[in-house]
Amino acid sequence: MIKTYKILGLIFVLLWCLSCSNTSEQVYMNSIGGMWNKKTEQKIDFEIKDAQNPKNIIFVIRNNNDYPYSNIRFITNFINKKTKKKQTDTLNYILAKPNGAWIGSGFGETKETLFQYKLNYKFPENGAYSIGIIQAMRKDKLPGIEDIGVKIESAKP
Repeated sequence: MIKTYKILGLIFVLLWCLSCSNTSEQVYMNSIGGMWNKKTEQKIDFEIKDAQNPKNIIFVIRNNNDYPYSNIRFITNFINKKTKKKQTDTLNYILAKPNGAWIGSGFGETKETLFQYKLNYKFPENGAYSIGIIQAMRKDKLPGIEDIGVKIESAKP
């Protein structure tokens, strides 16, 4: 009888822990559908409510086996919507090992890879922000990109 209560108590604690959500992390995804046109900027809009706490900004890319390169280049436009201040960066990230194996994780053909953009970034103020992402590869229509997004998480002290 006591073992039953211990087991039920353990199950309750596990379920309670699993039901807790991490509010210090937000993920915003845009579906591209396998073909990313060079002229189409992927805009990610988000709100920062606790600018006093540093954040990590991480890009999330989901690609499939139709992607023809081992890297991806893109141009980002990071905008504070209140002040209209814009920061533009050109970035290059590696998607595959030298042997051609994707470095991302996932089952089947689609792999998800995370890339650091800004670590321990302190937003200047609370408010609305936007990150625009334009692919900067050789092809005007880039195959094999399923989704692109931004993950914003609280930086660990």
